[in-house]
Amino acid sequence: MLRIDPGLHADLRDAAKLAGLSLNEYCARRLGLPMSPLAVDCADAVTQAAELVGEALLGVVAFGSWARQELARESDIDLLIVVDEKLAIGRWLYAKWDERPLSHDGHSVEPHFVHPPRSYGRISGTWAEVAMDGIVLFERGLTVSRLLVGLRRRVVSGELVRRRLHGQSYWVEVA
Repeated sequence: MLRIDPGLHADLRDAAKLAGLSLNEYCARRLGLPMSPLAVDCADAVTQAAELVGEALLGVVAFGSWARQELARESDIDLLIVVDEKLAIGRWLYAKWDERPLSHDGHSVEPHFVHPPRSYGRISGTWAEVAMDGIVLFERGLTVSRLLVGLRRRVVSGELVRRRLHGQSYWVEVA
């Protein structure tokens, strides 16, 4: 048994509910996170996303140079914040995020708000990139992970192919 401040208990209970977990499971997972400054920053980013979009939050995925371990001095840390289609995505979301900007080790944490693709048909290059090297930091159920697995299968099967033009990569669907 652990005795903690009632306010902290309430915060943990609310976070567990938002994550769709029991309080015990939520605390076990949080305590199981590696105790590094980056883990704390990731938790802060997930918390900020949850506070911003509430129950509409489906997942948070780190991607880009940080996820590939290619972070340069001028790089930012990209987060794909997946929200339910019922929530309209607009500039207001980014403005609210910018009211409390996050950074880690001198790198700004940049949100990219998206809805899940409606089908496995036309997939944006961002989703393909996230499928290849994204790190799921939070998700409700397994919605995001299952989507990423499906996209990786399409890459492996040759349906989605990465190409380069003028040093820039892009993704195409092959018939």
